Amino acid sequence: MKTQFELKPLAAGAIALLCGATDPALAQAQDAPPAVVVTGSRIPRASLEGPSPVTVVTGEDITKQGYKNVFDALSNLTQNSGFTQGADYGNTFTPSANTISLRGLGPNHTLVLLNGRRMADFPIAYEGTVNFTNLANIPSSVVERIEILSGGASAVYGSDAIAGVVNIILKKQAEGLDVNVKVGGTSRGGGGDQRLQLTGGQSFGKLNTLISAEFLERDPLWSRDRAFMSAKTGVAPTPLLGRKNVNTGKYVDPGDACANLGDLFEGSTVKYTGKAGSYCGSGKVGPTYWTTQTKNSSQNLFGSANYELSADTTLFAEALLGQNRSANNTRGPSWTSASTADSYFWNKNSGTYEAWNRYIAPEEIGGVQRYNRSWDDQASSIAFGAKGRIPGTGWQYEAGYTASQYKSESHTPRALSNIDSFFLGPKLGVDQGGVAIYAPDPARLTRRLTPAEFDSITGTSVSNDKSWTNTASISANGEAFQLPAGPVKLAAVAEVGKQGFSNTPDPLINQGYFNTLTPSDVTAGTRKRYALGVEANVPLLKKLDATLAGRYDRYSFAGRSDGKLAYNAGLEWRPAAQLLVRGNHSTSFRAPDMNYIFKARGTGYYSSTTDYYRCAKAGQPVEKCEFANVSPGADYEQSGSKDLRSEKGRSSGLGAVWSPSANFDLTLDYWNIKIDDLVTNLSADKLLRDEADCRKINDLTSPTCADTIARVVRNPLTALNKPGEIRLIRVSPINAASTSVSGIDISGKYVLRTQAYGVWIAKGAYSKTLNKKSRQFAGDELIDDLEDLSNADWRDKLNASLTWNVGDWSNTLFLQRYGKVPNGAGTAFLSPTTLANASIVYQLNQRTTVSVAVNNLFNKVKADTSGGWPYYPVGNYSPTGRQGWVELNYHFGS
Repeated sequence: MKTQFELKPLAAGAIALLCGATDPALAQAQDAPPAVVVTGSRIPRASLEGPSPVTVVTGEDITKQGYKNVFDALSNLTQNSGFTQGADYGNTFTPSANTISLRGLGPNHTLVLLNGRRMADFPIAYEGTVNFTNLANIPSSVVERIEILSGGASAVYGSDAIAGVVNIILKKQAEGLDVNVKVGGTSRGGGGDQRLQLTGGQSFGKLNTLISAEFLERDPLWSRDRAFMSAKTGVAPTPLLGRKNVNTGKYVDPGDACANLGDLFEGSTVKYTGKAGSYCGSGKVGPTYWTTQTKNSSQNLFGSANYELSADTTLFAEALLGQNRSANNTRGPSWTSASTADSYFWNKNSGTYEAWNRYIAPEEIGGVQRYNRSWDDQASSIAFGAKGRIPGTGWQYEAGYTASQYKSESHTPRALSNIDSFFLGPKLGVDQGGVAIYAPDPARLTRRLTPAEFDSITGTSVSNDKSWTNTASISANGEAFQLPAGPVKLAAVAEVGKQGFSNTPDPLINQGYFNTLTPSDVTAGTRKRYALGVEANVPLLKKLDATLAGRYDRYSFAGRSDGKLAYNAGLEWRPAAQLLVRGNHSTSFRAPDMNYIFKARGTGYYSSTTDYYRCAKAGQPVEKCEFANVSPGADYEQSGSKDLRSEKGRSSGLGAVWSPSANFDLTLDYWNIKIDDLVTNLSADKLLRDEADCRKINDLTSPTCADTIARVVRNPLTALNKPGEIRLIRVSPINAASTSVSGIDISGKYVLRTQAYGVWIAKGAYSKTLNKKSRQFAGDELIDDLEDLSNADWRDKLNASLTWNVGDWSNTLFLQRYGKVPNGAGTAFLSPTTLANASIVYQLNQRTTVSVAVNNLFNKVKADTSGGWPYYPVGNYSPTGRQGWVELNYHFGS
C-alpha cells in the first residue's frame, strides 16, 4: 500500500506573502469548522482545549462575579498566587499602577498582551527594580474575554512569558450605543466610586467601527476611616515633638508644651514618658497620614475600525488612550535636625549635642490632603495593518505595526533646604568634627505652625517618566500538507521592535533646593529586538496530535547582543471522545529588565524596616520589639548592571480534560517551572533576616552571609548618634542560581437545565503550589520558599461560583478561599479565609439591565496584630470591608 502525502500550496503561499503573487487556480478553500486563535498558539483551532491549559474570563464574568475592573478579575485568579504591591498597598514606587504575579514568579515574568500585542511597560520599575505592565487602565466595557495561559510561552511570544501570558481581547464590533452607569460605596464608610461607560458601534457598508469611553472617580480610603487602625496602640506613640541629648540618649523634658499642642492630631497629642525620657507624641500620627486606598480619577477612550478592502484583505486600526490621575499619602511632613548630615547639631546655648524632631499636624497646614503625593499618567497605543487570505491560497496572514507609550508625571511634596534654619535659626559654623553649630530658641520647636509658614519651608518636586515600545510584525498560518491522520498546519511570524524608557527626576533636587543630600540621576535606556518563529500542528494518529514551536529572539542593548532560541512541544491524546490527555514541555527566557541594566545609582527608603539583629541582641520577640516595623525604614542604594545574563526557563505540564457532556467538564493539570540565572534583588526584609541569622552564629564567610553582611551597612557601635543602627542597605541586581515552582490546577463546570426552575451553573477552580524552592548562589543550601515566613505568596487559592438564571433574572454567588500566608511578624501562618461576593442582574426590558453587586458580603476584615500597625495583612487582604454597587445599562438602537 502506497501512502500519499498531498502537498498543499505552502510554497505558493510563502511567495504570495512576500511578493504579492496571485493564482486564481489555487483559490479553493476547504470547508472547516469555525476556528479561533487561542492564546499560546498562532494556529487557529476549533476548540479552546489544547496541549497547554488556557483559562478564560469573559466580560460577563467581570460583572457577575463582582469584579471591579480588569485588574480585579486577574488578581483573583487562582493561578495568581504571588504577592504584589499594588496601588492600594501604601508607600510603593508604583502607587498609580496594579500588576499580578502568576505562579508567584513576580510581575515581570508574566507577559501581558492587548489583542495579542505588547504594550509599553509602566515607566517606573516595580519596587524600584523590575519592569511590568500596568493593568489599571484597561477599559472593562470593551473586554470580550481574557485568556490566561499558565506556563512558558517564549516559543510563541518571546521574552517575558516564563510564568505565562495574559491576553486581553477586546470587542471587535458593536451595534447601537450602550450607556452604563455604576455607583458604589462601602458599608464602613469611605472609598466610594462612580463609573460611566459609553460603548457603541456602527457599520457603514464595508466599514465596521467601535468606540468606547470610560470615566471613573474613586474616593480615597484613609486609615482613620477604619476604627481598628485609626491609631497605633500598645506601642510608644510617634514623637510629635522631641529634643534629645545625643550624648545621654535621653529626651529633654518638654514641660507644658505638650498640653499647648494637645488639640493636634484630633486631640490625641500627650506627654509621653519612657525609658529615654519625655516627649510629645501621638498614636495617630502615622494613621492620620496614610491612605489605604488611593484617590483616583481616570478617563479611557478606545476605538477600532475594520474595512473590507477586498474579499481577501481587511484593513484594521485601533487606538487606546487613557488618562489617570491618582493621589495618596503615606507619611506626613516631618523634620529632623541636620537630616542631610548626622541628624544632630551642637547646641551653643546648652553646650551639648542635640537632635530635634518635629511632626507637623494637619491642623497646622490646612488639612491632611495638603501633603498628598499625586501622579498624572497618560497611556496610549495604536495598531494598524492588514489581514486576510493570501491571494490564491488557503493561508491567512496579518501584517501590522503597533506603537505604545506610557507617561507619568509625579508630584512629590518635599521639605525645602531652609527648614533647618526655620527651626534652629542661622547656622553659626561647624565644630572640629564638622558638626553644625546653632543657638536655637526652644520656643520655635514648640510653637505651632501656620499654613503660610508651612508653605515657606515645603515645596513640590516634579519628575517625569516615560516608556515606549514599537513593533512591526507579519504572520501567516495555513495547511502545509496532508498526513493520513489529517492536515499539518503551520504558522510563522517575524517581528522587529524597539523599546525604551527614561526616568527624569526634578533637576532642583541636585541643585540644593530641597532638604536632601542624595543626588538623583537620570536613568534611561533602549533596546532592539528581532524575532523569527515557526509553529506546527501535526496529527500523528487519528486521536493523537503533536504541537511543535520554535522561536529565536535577539536583543541588542548596552553595546552588546543576546540571542535565545526557545522551543515548545506538546501532545494531545483522545483515548475517547469525552477525554483529552495532554502534556507539554517548553523552554523560555527573559532578557534582563531594562531597569536592572540601565539603572543609575538610585536611593530611597523603605516604608518600614525591622532590625532583626537588634531585636535578637535585646532579647525581644519581633512582635514586641522596639526595633520592629519602624517607619520610615532604612535607606537603600541600588544600581544597574550591564553584565547581567538572560534568565533561562523550563516549563512542563501534564493534565487531562474530561467532558462527558456539554453540561459537565473537569480538568486537572500538573505544572512545573524552573528558572536559572534569575535576575533579582533580594528583599530588604530577607536581607535583614539573613543578616541577623549570620551574625547570631558568627558566620561571616559563607557565600550568602558574606554577601549579606556587605549589603547591610550599619553605624559603628561607637557612633555618637544611632550607634549600631542600619545606615544603608545595598540591593544591586545579580543572577541568582535558580528557582523552581510546581503545583496543580483543578477546574470544573456543571450545568443543570430545568424547565420550571431555570438554569443552574456551578463553576470551581483551585490552584495549589506544591513546591517552591530557590537558592541565591550555587554553593548555598536550597531554600523551601513555601515554609519561608518572609514569603507572602498564597500557597493555594479556591474560587467557586453558583449562577441561577431564570426568566429575566441572573443571580450569582461567588466564593473565594485564600490559603495560608505568613503573619506580619513572620512567626506563624495566618489561617485561610473565605470571602463571598453576590450579584443580581435583572433584564428590565430589551434595552435595560439593572444589577446589584456586593463584595465581601459578610463584611470580613482579616486581622493580624502580630506585626503591629496597621493590624491587617497588607497586600494579602483588604481593610475595606463590605462594598456594594448598583449598575444600570441602557441600550440605544435596534
